[in-house]
Amino acid sequence: MYKNNPIKIRKPAPNFSGEAYYKDGFKKISLKDFKGKYLIMFFYPFDFTFVCPTEIIAFSDRVEEFRKIGCEVVGISTDSHFSHMKYCQTPRNQGGVGKLNIMLISDIGKNISTSYGCLIDDENDEEYGASFRGTYIIDSKGILRHYSVNDTSVGRNIDEYLRLIEAFIYTDTHDEVCQESWKPGEQGIKVGKQRITKSNSSACCIMI
Repeated sequence: MYKNNPIKIRKPAPNFSGEAYYKDGFKKISLKDFKGKYLIMFFYPFDFTFVCPTEIIAFSDRVEEFRKIGCEVVGISTDSHFSHMKYCQTPRNQGGVGKLNIMLISDIGKNISTSYGCLIDDENDEEYGASFRGTYIIDSKGILRHYSVNDTSVGRNIDEYLRLIEAFIYTDTHDEVCQESWKPGEQGIKVGKQRITKSNSSACCIMI
């Protein structure tokens, strides 16, 4: 299954381009526009729904926390850029998301969702043609460091994605790895020499 996956951790993230709505206007966006920064791409099913605005607004309201550590955040769905515009022009108390601090990218051709492996492509699915809730962390060199895809009925935890990026940045700059629930300000685990052993035809890597 992993062999056939269109994306792979530690490999370059698939390039993409799309029309985005941001700050009252349209803008052509591609992956190369984020070179030198970390990037969170979060896919969501549809504009004007129920769970999606809670995530979009949460990312937008907290985007400065991400930018302070050198990370940008973009939302992507298979809606048109005109739908994104209307969504942002509609007040939050009327079913929209209002004015956002992040851009929403249109994947109306479904190429981005396909290349990132989160398109709902089952024609018998009631959400056929939309995206699952896929989240991708791409580092400053364009390398994919994390991805997760969950069903559309459950929203994401913004705190965990912020923690993950902080942890990746920490390991990029320290000769340490980060333990479970590591948080900024905590020390990681020093990495020693590695000894490779084989047991029952399975390789085992031991930190010493």
